Amino acid sequence: MPRLLTKVTLQTLDWLIQRTGRAEDIPKHQTTGRRGEEAAYFHLRQLGYIIVARNFRSPRRRGELDLIGWDGDVLCFVEVKSRTTRDVKPAHLAVDRDKQHELIAMAHEYLHLIRGKPAWRFDVLSVYFEEPQSSPSMELFRNAFPVT
Repeated sequence: MPRLLTKVTLQTLDWLIQRTGRAEDIPKHQTTGRRGEEAAYFHLRQLGYIIVARNFRSPRRRGELDLIGWDGDVLCFVEVKSRTTRDVKPAHLAVDRDKQHELIAMAHEYLHLIRGKPAWRFDVLSVYFEEPQSSPSMELFRNAFPVT
């Protein structure tokens, strides 16, 4: 029940932003990205992930970690890539070598803040909003790239 209440609350807030005109100030790709991260959060929870942080930033580094959560005893840093079409290229391919280096640096920032040295990995979740009124389709890539 709390998960449904949270989801409905977020959807209501998005609806209110659109009605007040502030959504027009936000570029469409950023709105799609926000919707994708919201959908990814609930999808990962359904898969059993325990989400501990959203949109983590560090004052010492550029970038952001979209979602951080536990999948069993492994700490997962999840990069969410959202698209309205699959026509150009799959969303997960946007996590190129430069983006991977940025994510790894941010993960190290986060790991310095927590106790212990847990096993960790990077997952990439592609979210596609191809049908405007239907639920998005999602593709999860566990352990999407190696950490060296």
